[in-house]
Amino acid sequence: MSFELFIALRYLRAKRKQAFISVISLISILGVALGVASLIIVLGVMNGFSQNLRDKILGINAHVIAGHYTGGISEYAELAREISGIQGVRGAAPFIYTEVMLSAPGGVKGVVLRGIDPESASDVLGLDREMVVGSIDRLQDNEDFQGIIIGHELASGLGVATGDQVNLLSPSGTGSAAGFTPQVSIFQVRGIFRTGMYEYDSSFAYTSISAAQEILGARQDRVTGLEIRVHNVDRAHEVAQRIEDYLGGYPFYVRNWMEMNQNLFAALKLEKIAMGIILVMIVLVGSFSIVTALVMLVMEKTRDIAVLMSMGATRSVIRRIFTILGMMIGIVGTASGFFFGLGISYLLKEYQFIRLPADVYYLDHLPVLHQTLDLVTIAVAALFLCFLATIYPARKASNLNPADALRYD
Repeated sequence: MSFELFIALRYLRAKRKQAFISVISLISILGVALGVASLIIVLGVMNGFSQNLRDKILGINAHVIAGHYTGGISEYAELAREISGIQGVRGAAPFIYTEVMLSAPGGVKGVVLRGIDPESASDVLGLDREMVVGSIDRLQDNEDFQGIIIGHELASGLGVATGDQVNLLSPSGTGSAAGFTPQVSIFQVRGIFRTGMYEYDSSFAYTSISAAQEILGARQDRVTGLEIRVHNVDRAHEVAQRIEDYLGGYPFYVRNWMEMNQNLFAALKLEKIAMGIILVMIVLVGSFSIVTALVMLVMEKTRDIAVLMSMGATRSVIRRIFTILGMMIGIVGTASGFFFGLGISYLLKEYQFIRLPADVYYLDHLPVLHQTLDLVTIAVAALFLCFLATIYPARKASNLNPADALRYD
């Protein structure tokens, strides 16, 4: 054990008459611990929100979408096979996008209807993993009515279950002397999915491409576009650029999931940064307490410091003693903060005892995800602030004049 560390430990264990200094040191430790724990929990929740939201969005949406400015894409089956061979592409499938009205005895609701190919959609969408009842393969069942898959909240709002029938009012229709008459088709609910995101569960529906083409009066060889899944979602923009180069640009367009949701994720990132800055202030308050504790200790130990310097201790040794003392308080506070922060985060993640209203938030519970870089940054930032807090008291102690200190003591 070094001389500086030995003296710092002796000073940290204050005697009865110096108990007030010990109380201030304890408050300093608690302040740092509270700030660190708050940072860990809040940043973990923010990361959890971003990750969970991304997984939900990409669960029922493609990573990349290719479309046509002047209309639908023809010969889409061949084009999908060609795009599937591009480097980084995992699969491609055609889709049709439109908005319709669904009606049932329980009510009427406007929904986003997507026509998909049940055979190839599983290579692109994660809808099968979100199914509560039924599967997308049932859209191919040859029964009296066309099949449709709807979200859990939508099914609850319409008051229907699997096997029930719903009326679909499409934007295509026929003109007559009485005016425009919308086309009404009867569909059978073949499945119900639940993503945990209220927006999707209450307003999304899926049917087969052939059924979507029929109700829209679309040509049988045209679709809205192609949905594409990539191997690495973080490199979706690179794959999208390769696809766009292959298609030759206009009149084709290619969009990746980052572009389509950039405002949402940019807002989440900005909120994470803002919350981090605010919570760092708590750690800063704790470090100010370290300054107070060390200054009072220097005033209390003036005579001891003078004796040490008279015995040969240099000013740098005295400076290191109080720097080590302050860093010990910071290390204990940071370690305590990590213990409580990670512990509370584990309880939040494991037991999900904080529930969120699904119609207000994208999730129905509070997610937690810790990233190694965030944890390292929190530890380094906390210890750095604690180190800064030791500079003034350590310099004040090292600048004492031993003769003056012993003369007036």
